[in-house]
Amino acid sequence: MAGPIIPPEQHRKQVMRWLLKEEHSDTGEHPQHPWWQVMCLTGVDYFSTLGYQPGIAAIAAGALSPLATLILVLLTLFGALPIYRRVAATSPHGEGSIAMLENLLPWWQGKLFVLCLLGFAGTDFIITITLSAADATAHIIENPLVPQFLHNQSVSITLILIALLGGVFLRGFKEAIGLAVFLVATYLLLNLITISVGVYQVFQQPSVIFNWQKVLFANYQNPFIMIGAAALVFPKLALGLSGFETGVAVMPLVKGTQHETEANPRGRIRNTHKLLTLAAVIMSFFLITSSLVTILLIPAAEFQTGGKANGRALAYLAHGYLGDGFGTIYDLSTIFILWFAGASAMAGLLNIVPRYLPRYGMAPDWTRMIRPLVLVYTVIAFVVTILFQADVEAQGGAYATGVLVLMTSAALAVTLAARRRRATRGILSFGAITLLFVYTTIVNIIERPEGIQIAAFFIGTIIITSLISRVWRSTELRVERIEMDETARRFIAEEEEHQGTIRLIANRLGEGDEREYFLKEKEVREDNHIPQTDSILFLEIQISDASVFSERIHVRGVQVGKYRILRARGTAVPNAIAAILLYIRDQTGKLPHAYFGWIEGNPIQYLLRFILFGEGDIAVVTREVLRKAEKNPERRPGIHVGG
Repeated sequence: MAGPIIPPEQHRKQVMRWLLKEEHSDTGEHPQHPWWQVMCLTGVDYFSTLGYQPGIAAIAAGALSPLATLILVLLTLFGALPIYRRVAATSPHGEGSIAMLENLLPWWQGKLFVLCLLGFAGTDFIITITLSAADATAHIIENPLVPQFLHNQSVSITLILIALLGGVFLRGFKEAIGLAVFLVATYLLLNLITISVGVYQVFQQPSVIFNWQKVLFANYQNPFIMIGAAALVFPKLALGLSGFETGVAVMPLVKGTQHETEANPRGRIRNTHKLLTLAAVIMSFFLITSSLVTILLIPAAEFQTGGKANGRALAYLAHGYLGDGFGTIYDLSTIFILWFAGASAMAGLLNIVPRYLPRYGMAPDWTRMIRPLVLVYTVIAFVVTILFQADVEAQGGAYATGVLVLMTSAALAVTLAARRRRATRGILSFGAITLLFVYTTIVNIIERPEGIQIAAFFIGTIIITSLISRVWRSTELRVERIEMDETARRFIAEEEEHQGTIRLIANRLGEGDEREYFLKEKEVREDNHIPQTDSILFLEIQISDASVFSERIHVRGVQVGKYRILRARGTAVPNAIAAILLYIRDQTGKLPHAYFGWIEGNPIQYLLRFILFGEGDIAVVTREVLRKAEKNPERRPGIHVGG
């Protein structure tokens, strides 16, 4: 039997505290920081893509790279940014767009959709780790100061970097925010210097612009054809959109105003909007300028696999125009920020499983422990690295697929929220953005199917293990707390005072009139030989949402004529009945007795009905739940079946 569930919010706070290794008050709240510092924590993921984005863009779009990048920037500023500003306002506690969809889509279809999104999120985070490590390796082996024998060891070096990440991550980071600020500031400054020198070189060599234009017009006769071609290839550049989901995930770390409350954190939302906007503007500037200078100054052959600019276009310029000393500093800065981006992804992975799966009853016991999860994710990263042979460009499609699906889901969530509010303008604008992201995602999947293949593996693994865990844990009590109103407590007190034995007849609510309760009582008394002198209570459980694993149960006392009924709502009828019986036992000190009727039908069918809809063979399952919850048979409430 599984142990008690750690609430997902509590687990998320534990992960964050463990990661940051900072002191906290007894309330368990995160230490909060100015929004620009938290932007740097997000930026280690977002800005680090500059290490490989220009090279991937050049391979994917060729001479059209700057134009395709411009389309990507427009999508960033007028698509992704408005979407995630809305996500931040709707989900200010770091739950993100997946939680929005979970709330908007009920029952099992919503849970299944969330499980699929978790598969894509797993793809995103795992490929972030492997791609970042692979690009860090590219910066190591292409550095002229590195010995020649390491040049053919890209897979081995990448595996070592991932192993170091896992090992160091197990110990946590003492000052994650401070380190992130230093890494991001240094990295952006070095990129600004490199790009500025590149722009200077372009002005010194105006022929490179002429040569670029010549190549463009040789392949595309007019600007409209260029724009159309760029619109077709820009989805391959979707790596430059990463970071927004992380931006809303770290919202609990953003400092708001002094007097705001957790229930209405307006200052935190406003500052997160600043964080997202400034990060998007900074990244847009670097995306456009880096794409221009790299496509103008670097020979096309150097971008290809084996070329000196493959996966490290800006580093190529840093070494070529600023010397190997500056180039080595640039390489080191890139290696560290890419490594830290992998750590950020690992933290995201640790938050995914406990945030959702335990609430669905779909997480084995060991998923509540951090270190086993780190080891599992590290092994998966090893496998992905070996499969892709630490090739940066080859992993780009898989990474983009994960990013784009999450952004599409965010756009869909915001559109559905606007529809629920009946905001016509929001439906049209966010709906158009959603369609654009859908197009981008589909094109990327068609062009780079390895992303959907990896995501399918994660989705299949999550769904299969989740369903097995849900079935295995289905006979737990699945009740967080029981609350009874005054009438219900009075009914139980009357039974305890008048006859000592508390008898409850389980009834499926129908018309709810006196005739229904008269016939049910008559049937149960005859089948179970209950004396007419013994009074009874009726117990009725209505299903709330069978896809939810556990919830609070509020029991109401209802009187229909002379019949007294305890009425409640729960996620599963047998589990709720068992929990209420145990509650009555603990409150009164006496064993209650519950009476059921036999049902006829296929037992497999009833088992599926219990798992999916919370009903099925109520009496048998109730007894099993009580058996698992109470090991001492003498303390178990009585279960009687007649008919």
